[in-house]
Amino acid sequence: MLNNLDSKKNLGLLSDPKAESIYLSLTQKNHRVNWKAELMSSNTLKAVDFFCSAGGVSCGFNQAGIEVIGGIDIDSSCKETYEKNNNAKFLHADVSNLDKKKMGKFFGIRRNQRNLVFVGCSPCQYYSNIKTDKTKSKETRLLLEDFREFVEYFRPGYVFVENVPGLDRKAGSPLEQFKEFLNEEGYVFDEDVLNAKHYGVPQSRRRYILIATRLKKQINLPEPDTENIITVHEAIGNHSVFPPIEAGHQDDSEFKHSAAELREINLMRIVRTPHDGGDRRSWPDELQPTCYQTHDGHYDVYGRMSWYEPAPTITTKFVSYSNGRYGHPEQNRAISLREGAVIQSFPLDYIFYSDSQGTIAKMIGNAVPPKLAEQIGLRLIQTHRNAI
Repeated sequence: MLNNLDSKKNLGLLSDPKAESIYLSLTQKNHRVNWKAELMSSNTLKAVDFFCSAGGVSCGFNQAGIEVIGGIDIDSSCKETYEKNNNAKFLHADVSNLDKKKMGKFFGIRRNQRNLVFVGCSPCQYYSNIKTDKTKSKETRLLLEDFREFVEYFRPGYVFVENVPGLDRKAGSPLEQFKEFLNEEGYVFDEDVLNAKHYGVPQSRRRYILIATRLKKQINLPEPDTENIITVHEAIGNHSVFPPIEAGHQDDSEFKHSAAELREINLMRIVRTPHDGGDRRSWPDELQPTCYQTHDGHYDVYGRMSWYEPAPTITTKFVSYSNGRYGHPEQNRAISLREGAVIQSFPLDYIFYSDSQGTIAKMIGNAVPPKLAEQIGLRLIQTHRNAI
């Protein structure tokens, strides 16, 4: 093949000096164009979202301008919701036994890719500060170690980890080993416990956050905005968007403004609960649950949200009036699926594909709030621009 200047000369095709000059200018220009295209491609951060669930991080990264290649999760019920909302591939797999080469081929990624972000927001309720039975979540406690193996193999330019605050303090937590690994592999990182309410999320939600890079000597988490706090009223108080509904209302549209049913005793309780932040201290003795009749405290349980404060932490049980301060501020019901999604900062047009309220509530409650992820994504983009 005639693929270089010398071969052209040998065949007499470039005996004319002017022709040689034109050839050189064209080939050099093409080289510059190819180099520029490659640089532009490397400027765009791309992400793989491990333990992606319904796509909270992927949604936020997309909003920030990061190209999300796809997500991985062991729960196949998230697949349709993830793919259709994020225009990304979903890999149904258990990360603990996922073949790294096959994963790389599936997503079209390579080792040592500078513009690649690995997201590792693994479920770790085992280390949560919330006092619940940890038996079911015990098997998830080593997922960060599984994630570390993929970071070690692919060596992405960036890493983002989100988890419960207890992960940074509990004995036996894999976090210390993970941070030692990052240091050994030449990554620098910043870490802290952030509150989502300081990052555009209408919810008080404290989470451990770590971002890391091997491309620079320093990386910093985004600064909190402690002034512009979004309240419950700002999020879900517009009746033209969220029309009043009763407990048990079923919204069969894609909007999913559905509320769980209430037992008669719980309906009596929420009727007696003052609007805008009231709790069970206003109930007569006969309405008090047996377990609280001699107990002083835990007043969030069976409580209403306050209109002019951020919501409490949304969990997978937020549709249940008896599982926290999930009562609507003024209507006699728990908040709806869509209200919970908005409090988690999902866009109004983010569709959750399931006929099960419990499945949708799990998708919403397990998610990293997209607005928090967006701020992390913007910081990663800023860092990457300075690293090129």
